[in-house]
Amino acid sequence: MPMSPRFLSILTVILVAATGLAQEPQAAAPTAPFAYVRGTALHILPQTTSEESGYFSLCQGLGGTVYVGTAMYNENAYLVAVDPATAAQRIAVDVNAAAGLTATGYAAQAKIHTRNHVAASGRVYMGSKQGYRRDGDTSEYPGGYVLVYDPATGRTENLGMPLAPFGVIDVVADPTEQRLYVVTCETEHWLVADLSARPVSYRRIPAPELIDYASTLVDGRGRAAAITDDLQLAQYDPATGDVTVRPIHVDGQPLAPLRGEHSSNADIPTWRLAADGRTAYLIRMNEPTLFAIDLYSDGPAVTARSFGPMIAGKGPDSRAALTIAPDGRVYTLVRVQNDTGFGRGMLHHLLRFDPATERHTDLGVLAVRNPDFFDFTATGPDGKRRPWTHGYHTLPDGTLTPLHAHMGLLAAADGSLYATILYPYTLLHIPRPD
Repeated sequence: MPMSPRFLSILTVILVAATGLAQEPQAAAPTAPFAYVRGTALHILPQTTSEESGYFSLCQGLGGTVYVGTAMYNENAYLVAVDPATAAQRIAVDVNAAAGLTATGYAAQAKIHTRNHVAASGRVYMGSKQGYRRDGDTSEYPGGYVLVYDPATGRTENLGMPLAPFGVIDVVADPTEQRLYVVTCETEHWLVADLSARPVSYRRIPAPELIDYASTLVDGRGRAAAITDDLQLAQYDPATGDVTVRPIHVDGQPLAPLRGEHSSNADIPTWRLAADGRTAYLIRMNEPTLFAIDLYSDGPAVTARSFGPMIAGKGPDSRAALTIAPDGRVYTLVRVQNDTGFGRGMLHHLLRFDPATERHTDLGVLAVRNPDFFDFTATGPDGKRRPWTHGYHTLPDGTLTPLHAHMGLLAAADGSLYATILYPYTLLHIPRPD
């Protein structure tokens, strides 16, 4: 049946309109004004945390296994072992089981908050500490324990309580593994122990109180170093028992405490020892300036250099996230306010310093390669979003990125990086940066 001229006219109009729609350019996807550093996220075993959290308890064993400490407030703490090849997880250390404990509430060993020192033997040293007191809880915290896990046997040895009633924030063995250094919290006492005898006996090093979250570095001469509460360098020589405390001079001027907009914890340092055994790279929590301290300095002051800010931005925050890669380059994470206009919240930048060129590089903002690693849409019995799942946000281009807190950074033996992120508690594996 032939089509009428009127129908042909209408059909032509429809075809022309459809062609125009087909050729209409699609809206371009928004483009981030910064680079991304993409990593694969792994949700740490949820049965090992109470609030999807942990701290800077992050290390790699000699066999390649990555170990992550967790916090289960009012109950217990665990060390989780992660196979880097398969991402399989298992509980390596149960603190209550290892120490023969049953206490709950504020009396519980609620966190592994130490950096998990890996000795030359491959044994992993760690310590436990208290959590927070809930309303109505009258229990008292007895003090933290030092534990050592042997991957070769799968056994954990309890090395006792260094100093009651304080928790343990840092544990480091010297290269001979005959001597152990411990820092307590919430008052930071510095202790040393002889590991050749059992039971292990701890004694205080006669030094001023250390800074919050202090850690010990053992330099190439075998001397131990720690930062004091007034930002001086304390050094202990185990051969003589001598302790020296000296100011740190940065480019000829005393290292000054931070002031102004920063929090009361602004000066908390994170430092790591370079392969030369004498250079300690350091960054403070709320200042993205990188320092290099010469631990072999002679004279009345310790010599240090400033390499300037690693990044510009408001509200800088670096949470124990400084590490040195096998090639000697220094990496850190710094969170800054997102004032780019591309989304809101905060951005976590991976930064690198190359000692050979003395140059900083901003490698980009952390991004999750596999955003389906956790179901952020799941709700609880009340129909609301599950608690402790608020640590990520999505940018305008659909990229999932950490929002609130990173809690550690580790350079692995193969040059790749691992970071811990809160809410949910996540291990983020980043391939070796170019």
